[in-house]
Amino acid sequence: MKIFETHAHLDLKDFNKDRARVIEQSKKVGVEYLINIGYNEETSKNSIELASVHDFIFASVGFHPHDATEYNSDIIRKLAHKEKVVAIGEIGLDYYRNLSPKKIQQEVFADQIEIAKQLDLPLIIHDRDAHEDCYNILKEHKAKQVVFHCFSGDVVFAEKVLAEGWKLSITGTVTYKNNESLRDVVRMLPDHSFFIETDSPYLAPLPNRGKRNAPYYLPFVIEEIARVRMQAPNRIAEMTFQNAERFFFTDKIKIK
Repeated sequence: MKIFETHAHLDLKDFNKDRARVIEQSKKVGVEYLINIGYNEETSKNSIELASVHDFIFASVGFHPHDATEYNSDIIRKLAHKEKVVAIGEIGLDYYRNLSPKKIQQEVFADQIEIAKQLDLPLIIHDRDAHEDCYNILKEHKAKQVVFHCFSGDVVFAEKVLAEGWKLSITGTVTYKNNESLRDVVRMLPDHSFFIETDSPYLAPLPNRGKRNAPYYLPFVIEEIARVRMQAPNRIAEMTFQNAERFFFTDKIKIK
């Protein structure tokens, strides 16, 4: 089984003591590609550095809505040209914590969408309690290549996202007993429309909920999606791998 981990934060301090072991253990369970996600200047640079020393790791760069007040478009434009950067993100809106004013979140989100369009890079979207505003801003700016990371909407919102040709990404939250709404979404998704991720070190799947998450837990996510969709785990791994490969790896990205 080969696996594409589309969203992890292995540069964070949670992995300082055993990062090398986590990376090797992830490869052992079948993780062949991993995108390490930037969400401000520091983590974007860290992601690029991590990608530079591991052939199978790639990077994204961006300013998360929590960090919108620190946004610097020049930094993103510069970092986005670095080798092995495959996306802008994670970017978007977070009305749950509101750590930055909504207006600033929206302005920073819109500006990064425009940068991604200019550079022909896909977008990784953070959307928490902000479904309609995220959707409307993406539509207004005519975004094309979009994935809603850690999708948290219902079937109706999923249908709106899919109608635009955008993608969804599913985390370990699909295993949580109180998350039937997400399982309903997973049941209706076309085969070509979704990816898998851990969002490590957050959101560990059952039976490891509450522990530090890591890419080597992705088989639990695959198994639950397979159960819900009544498809073989190998089929889920294969099609999500191919979906992510087509989405993130453009002609500009040379795969080793």
